[in-house]
Amino acid sequence: MDLEAYRDEFPIFRTKSYLNTCSLGPLSTRVQDAIMRFTGDWNELGASAWHERWMDAIDALAAKYAGLIGAAREEIALAPNVSSALSIVASALSYRDRDRVVTTDLDFPTIPYQWMVRPGVEVDLISGPDTVTMPTSAFEETVSERTVAVATTHVFFATGFIQDVTEIARIAHRMGALCIVDGYHATGQLPVDVPSLGVDVYISGSLKWLLGGPGLAFLYVRRDLLSQLTPTFTGWFGNTYQFEFDPRRFAFREDARRFEVGTPANAAVFAADAGLDIIMEVGPDRIRERTLALADDLIERAEDAGLDVRAPPPGSRTGIVMIEHPDPSKAVSYLADHGVIIDSRGTRVRLSPYFYNSFEENQQAVGLLRDTC
Repeated sequence: MDLEAYRDEFPIFRTKSYLNTCSLGPLSTRVQDAIMRFTGDWNELGASAWHERWMDAIDALAAKYAGLIGAAREEIALAPNVSSALSIVASALSYRDRDRVVTTDLDFPTIPYQWMVRPGVEVDLISGPDTVTMPTSAFEETVSERTVAVATTHVFFATGFIQDVTEIARIAHRMGALCIVDGYHATGQLPVDVPSLGVDVYISGSLKWLLGGPGLAFLYVRRDLLSQLTPTFTGWFGNTYQFEFDPRRFAFREDARRFEVGTPANAAVFAADAGLDIIMEVGPDRIRERTLALADDLIERAEDAGLDVRAPPPGSRTGIVMIEHPDPSKAVSYLADHGVIIDSRGTRVRLSPYFYNSFEENQQAVGLLRDTC
C-alpha cells in the first residue's frame, strides 16, 4: 500500500508540509463529508435524527473504537475530552484509606491537575533521570500502600517516549492500586491491545493521531472493574432509565456508559468515526512501521545537520521528535512562512511525522531549521 497516496485525502497537503499531527490531526475529505452528513441529518430530520440515526451513530463509534484497542463495546464510554473523562473516573475513587496518586513531571498537566485540586489527596510527582524518558523503577520506588492510583501516559506528549505501561500496571496492582493511562499519543500511532496491557483505565481521543478533530474522548474501563466504580459526577446519559425522564429514578448503567454524562457533540461523533475509518483501513501495524521509519529518518537528518535532538532510545520512539532550539517560537514562525507546519514545547521545537508524510518533507524541515540556528 502506498501510504503517501493518502495525502490526497488531506487538502492541507496541497499547499503545505504538515508535520504537526501531534498537535492536531489534519482535516481529511472523509471527515468533512461525515460532518456534512451530520448537518444533512439535522436539516432533514430535526430532532427525530436522534432516534433515527444519531444514537446508532454514537453506539457504532464506541464499538469501532473498542475494536481498535481490543476492548469490548461495554467497556467504552464517550466523553468530550480527557479532562472530563479523568474527572469522572477520579470521582469514583475512594480516598479514605488511600490518599495518594502517583504521576510524573513528563505527563500532560491535566493528569496531576485532576488530583491537585481534590481535597485530601496528595500527588506524588516522579521526576526521571533526564527530560525525555522515565524508568519503571521510579514507579516501583514511589507506589505504596497509600497509593490509590498510578495515573500516567502511554506516550509522553513532549518527548515521544513509550512507557512500559504493562509493567507500570503490575507495579500498581502489586500494591493494590489502579493503573490509569492516558493513551492520547498512543492510539493511532501504536497497535494497542488493552487486555494485554493489563491497565484498568485507558483514555484517548480523536483530536490528534486518530484524525477526527476536537470534541471527543474515549474512556475504556476494564469490565470486571465497572461494578466497583460509582462516579459522583453524572448525568442523564449515565442513567439506566435515561429515556423515562423521571427525576425520582436513577440507577447507573451496568456497562462503561455509567461514566457518560450529558448529550455528546454529534458533529464530533461523525468526524471521529470517519477519522477512525482511515486509521483502521491503513492499520496500526503499518502506521507504526511507516511512522517510525519517518521519525528515525528525521532524527538522523537533524543530527547530521548538527541540531540538538532530544530523542528517546531506539525501541521506545514514536512520531514525536524534539529538537532544542535557541528560539523555538521564531523557528515555528520561520518554517510556517515557508509552508512547513511544526510546533514547539518549552525550549524545543516539535515535529511529528505520520504515515502520510514523506522523507522529502523531513529534508525540507531540517534544512529550514538549520537556517534558524
